[in-house]
Amino acid sequence: MVHFVGAGSGAADLITVRGERLLEEADVVIYAGSLINPELLKYTRKDCDIYNSAEMTLEEVLSVIQKSESEGKTTVRLHTGDSSIYGAVREQFDELDKLGITYDVCPGVSSFCGAAASLKAEYTLPNVSQTVIITREAGRTVVPDRESIQSLAAHQSTMILFLSTSLTEKLQKDLLSGGYPAETPAAIVYKATWPEEKIFRCTVGTIHQTVTANNLRKTALIIVGNCLGDSYLRSMLYHPDFSTEFREGNQ
Repeated sequence: MVHFVGAGSGAADLITVRGERLLEEADVVIYAGSLINPELLKYTRKDCDIYNSAEMTLEEVLSVIQKSESEGKTTVRLHTGDSSIYGAVREQFDELDKLGITYDVCPGVSSFCGAAASLKAEYTLPNVSQTVIITREAGRTVVPDRESIQSLAAHQSTMILFLSTSLTEKLQKDLLSGGYPAETPAAIVYKATWPEEKIFRCTVGTIHQTVTANNLRKTALIIVGNCLGDSYLRSMLYHPDFSTEFREGNQ
């Protein structure tokens, strides 16, 4: 059996209870070494075989899984955050299906949730933004034209940018040309929820300057949008004049 486990946003104790249990029971763990807090490996048994997938190809990962299966062992494939976001898991699922190897998925807390917690931010504020766009700047991995930063920026929704810290000169230009005003609030969260977390607040017009001045290269999220500002409407859900199925409003 193979368990794909989301490791959580960074802090070792932000893995799910199920994810921790699966790590404790695993015979083999293949983890994304360039992104995952190594403290998580302390949940594994002393006799567990541990592989760092940062040094492996897909074929090598599959070879380890096949060997583990042939020996009747349980494998945990440990991915950063939640594996459904930039986890490169679909290609693994498809190959395991071909091989007839059974697997399941244990969700995790994505780093964009961890970043919101660190920023004490709400991404969906009434009369500000009711949409969260999770995307990335085009780099070596191609982004479809219909999903260009310029196209998405036209909505001026809350935007969470993964894997874009090394591309901020282009990113800033694309955000501005797409429609975000230069003074739109932004934040860069380096290693959200890790012990070494750092938060840099800036604006769309100063993203590149902030990243370069602080020598940020990777393992950081960029958050853009007026949800980081101070103006919003009160939620109607808890307004005394608003009736719900659980209480009667004043009006």
